[in-house]
Parts: sequence; C-alpha cells; structure tokens
Amino acid sequence: MREVEVHHEDPGPRHVPVLLRRADEILGPALVSGGVLVDATLGLGGHAEHFLRTYPAIRLIGLDRDTEALKLAGERLAPFADRITLVHTRYDGIADALREAGLEPTGSVRAILMDLGVSSMQLDETERGFAYSVDAPLDMRMDPSGGPTAADVLNTYTHGDLARILKTYGEERFAGKIASAIVKRRARQPFTTSGELVELLYDTIPAATRRTGGHPAKRTFQALRIEVNRELESLEAALPAALAALAPGGRIVVMSYQSLEDKLVKHLFADRTTSRTPAGLPIDLPGTAPDFRLLTRGAEKATDDEIAENPRAAPVRLRALERIEAAA
Repeated sequence: MREVEVHHEDPGPRHVPVLLRRADEILGPALVSGGVLVDATLGLGGHAEHFLRTYPAIRLIGLDRDTEALKLAGERLAPFADRITLVHTRYDGIADALREAGLEPTGSVRAILMDLGVSSMQLDETERGFAYSVDAPLDMRMDPSGGPTAADVLNTYTHGDLARILKTYGEERFAGKIASAIVKRRARQPFTTSGELVELLYDTIPAATRRTGGHPAKRTFQALRIEVNRELESLEAALPAALAALAPGGRIVVMSYQSLEDKLVKHLFADRTTSRTPAGLPIDLPGTAPDFRLLTRGAEKATDDEIAENPRAAPVRLRALERIEAAA
C-alpha cells in the first residue's frame, strides 16, 4: 500500500509516497554524486519523481509488473525522460532489467528502493478486486495481462491448498473452516465477485471473532492476493538479486506492509550482516566478514503525523542496508 490519493484544486490526484523523507535520508548519501537508483516497485512514480528532482545527476531504472502503473508513472516522469528507463517486470527481474538498461547485474547500482505491497491505484481501481469494501470482479492480479485470478484460485484449488494458503499467507485461524465453505459454495455456483466471498466469510467466521478481529475478509483477501501474484516467491528471489546489484557504498531500503514480507527481509538482512568467523576469535577470518551493515535498528515505522496524512502507511516496516566498502 504504497501511495495515497490526496485531491487538490488542480486536475487529477496527487500521490504521497510512504516514508519519503526517511527513504531520502537513507538513500541520499549514496546518490549525491550521481549513479543509478533502482526503484523496484515504481507504482505511480512518487518516490522516483522526488529522487530525480533532488539528485539531478542520477539515472533511474524503474520496475513494475503493472502495465497501467508504468504508463501513468511514465507520464509523471516525462520531464526526466532522458534519465529514466522503465521496465515491465516483477521486482525479481532486477538483473534482467539492469541488462536491458545496459548495466551489469552486479555492482552497478548506488541505491535500491523496494516499496512492497499493493499500491493505492490498485486498491482504488474497484474493477481490480483488491478491496473487500467494494463488490467487484475477483481479479487481484497486479499484472492484469495474464495469469490466474483470485476467482480461479477459489474455484479450482483443492480444499487442502485453499486451507494452506489461507493459513500461511493470511495467518487465518479459521482456514480449514473457510476452505470447506468455499468448496461447498462453488459446487453450487462458481465465485465471480468479491461481494460473494465477503458474504461467505461473514457467514463462516464466528460472530465473536468478527466483533473483535477486524474485518473478517482482511486475512483471506491478503492470502489470495499473495497467492495470485506469487509475492513471497518473487521477494525471496528479488532480495539476493538486489543486494548483488549494489556497488560498494550502495544502499537499499525495503518497506514491507505485512509480517510475512518483513520476516523474509529481516532474516536475509541479518544473515548478510553477520560474520561467519567462529565465535571467540578477535578478528574476522578471510572471506568470513559480512559484506553489508545495517542502517536501521530493527524495523522503523511511520510517525503519527505521516499516518494521519496517509492512513495506509500505518503497517509499514522499513529496513535498510549498506554494502561495506572494500578495505584499502
């Protein structure tokens, strides 16, 4: 959930990027002398526009799986057309995107921004089916040009697979019960709209839980979105590729919006900042020193002021690393 619409007098919405000031504080030192910034989750280009304006010597490589987002971001970033390359790909396609831009996939980038999750544009376009508050076709594809929809998942997955994704990706307590209800209902009539699923969830989840556990559809919709878009698989592949792309002194910021994403980021960052020298030795043995250092202590959150301006920033968790400069 990366940007929020704020309507002004001028035509069209403006978009407020999440944690923009903090992202600049972290990535800016790596960009003051120029170099390449990869925005691996371009969205509507809010972060990208800021960095292009603030650092006139940088070049931007922007990635997004959503063709409509790329089109809109391209229009927004048109004043910087000679300094940008936009690529239609998931963020795990970073190596190929760099090659397409004429760069090496290792050691060629000064800064990387990964603002994960579903964008406000996708949430606000009701026909995409991401929001459980509006009845719409059950699509949920970030790249609407191909691949199975959420309706396909509901109508074709086995009971076991449905229960697995609801429990794993949605952390849903009633995964088995919901899967049983889905299988029973689709035998009568296949699912086509989000309203049908929301109604089933209201009927299936116990009333006491509905009163205290937030919207009953939240976890199921999250699970379906992650499954449809292979979000965790993509992130697992993208993070090592992103770290490999960083030059010495290069920095990466990752912003996550749900615990499963943040756990992946946390564990990889911990691994890449830990020495492999046996405990008790006074110095790192050759080849065992970490090649990155942490730039954040734990996961940073949005401030109360930012959440007030942009409520969708509430769940964000930011982590950052820097590639250690080679010893002289």
